[in-house]
Parts: sequence; C-alpha cells; structure tokens
Amino acid sequence: MPIDVNAALTAEPTVREAAWTERDVLLYHLGLGAGADSLDPAELGWVYEKKLKVVPTFAMVAGQGISAGNVTPVGMNLPGIDIDLRKILHGGQSLTVHAPIPASGTATISSRVSDVWDKGKAAVIVLEQSAHAADGSPLWTSAMQIWARGEGGFGGESGPEAAGSAPERDADTVLVSRTGSAQALVYRLSADMNPLHADPEFAKMAGFDRPILHGLASYGVVCKAVVDGVLEGDPARMKSFSVRFAGSLYPGETIETSVWRDGDTLTLLATCPERDGQPVLTHATMEVR
Repeated sequence: MPIDVNAALTAEPTVREAAWTERDVLLYHLGLGAGADSLDPAELGWVYEKKLKVVPTFAMVAGQGISAGNVTPVGMNLPGIDIDLRKILHGGQSLTVHAPIPASGTATISSRVSDVWDKGKAAVIVLEQSAHAADGSPLWTSAMQIWARGEGGFGGESGPEAAGSAPERDADTVLVSRTGSAQALVYRLSADMNPLHADPEFAKMAGFDRPILHGLASYGVVCKAVVDGVLEGDPARMKSFSVRFAGSLYPGETIETSVWRDGDTLTLLATCPERDGQPVLTHATMEVR
C-alpha cells in the first residue's frame, strides 16, 4: 500500500538543526518583492540589515537557503509514505509563531506526520514541524497539507472542514501586491529549486504556460502585505496564519488581498485581478495581537 497510515503516524519525528543569517532573511524578503521602492523607509526595514525585521513566514524556509548550501530540490521522504511525487500538491499551510523570529539564529526543527485524511479520490498528508531555540523555548509550529491524488479511499477520517470563508460583506481593507517578472527566480534561492519555477519547457510539460510563482511565495507576499497594511509594519503582532492554496500565479501578476476584521481575527481572500479575480489563497485566517 503506497500509504501505510499506521507507520506514518507512529514513526519517530525526524530532527534537524537549522541556522540562518541576515543575508538569508534579506534574500527571502527580496523574493517576496520587498524593496521595490528602496527609498520607502517601511520597505527599507525589510531589505536593509540596519534594524532588520523578519516576515514571520520566513519560518517556512529557515535553514534551507544559501547559507545551508542547498542547490537541488528536496524530495518528500516520509515514513510510511511511498507515492509518486507527480501526484502531490501543496494544498494548505498553517504557521503559529510563538516568539519573534530573529534576523539570524539557530533552531532545532522536529518533523512528523500528524494526520492522514481520506478525501476519497485523494489522501491528505499533514506534515507538522516544530522549531525550538537553543534554550528549548518554542519558536514556531507549522503544518503543511499535502494532497496526494489517487491515494484516497482507504477508509480513514476525512479531516475537518475548511474554516475562514470570506464574509458576505465588503472587505474592511484591500491590499495590492505587485509581483515582479523575476520574482520566482529570486524566491527559489531561499529554498525550493524546483524547475517548475524557472524552466519554461518544464513548466509547459506540467501544464502551465510558463514558470509559476511558488505557493509559499504567495503565502509570504500576503503575510507581508497584511503586516504592512494592517499591523502597522510590526511582524510581532502576527500570531498565526492559515491558508488553502487555490490557484497558481505567474510572476509579474498582482495579488489583491481582501481583509475582513473581527477583533483579533482576520479573514483573508487573495485573488489575481489580471485573471478576473481568480483565487490564489482561500479559507485564510490570521490571528493577531
């Protein structure tokens, strides 16, 4: 059986040591499109090491970039999981930040399969990661939902219903983020070197007109937009951020993020106006301070 649910859920966590520098953070921010106006003091705070701030979604790539020496794509090697990588999609992502991420630092990151859900025609594998500082204090916890097409129907639990649907009223705020034509080429240097984001021929074989922007890049772009536009530029005010990936985005296109606020909960919907409002991120919620 391609997915041995019991083996996946009972396996010991894998543990790795991660380290990053200010240069890794600066490169990550450039991959999100930060610094487009280099004379804007708010933008300079993301791309200049003096009083450097860190977008919380940097957690998704910490310890995987240039400083780590990674230059090749990392495959999915999980206990009890033996499936064709061409069948998988990054379906959703969540991040809870327990403490501000330092501009340079180290962490011990533990990874495990926390759930396997049966969606009938697909299985959803939930890969949880937790990061701790050298003194043992928690830094962040993340959960990646991996859709494995054709691997469902094994009689397991279907998992929870998606939360965070957009309210039926006008958004309180609409944020506009324009991506650059070379943005995927910059972002891939922070972690994911998949040729889908650089090679036009490979992208066409995968069914796209041209290379697409990474889903986690869109995730970071929206996070930064909310920090800038709603949280007064203070990344420490973000507690958690959860999304479903709904569609691809080509570098050079725009992400338009609608924000509805209800106390300390933000509901978000990210769309692409160049393609008649096609969703990019849905069922998105952010808990803030």
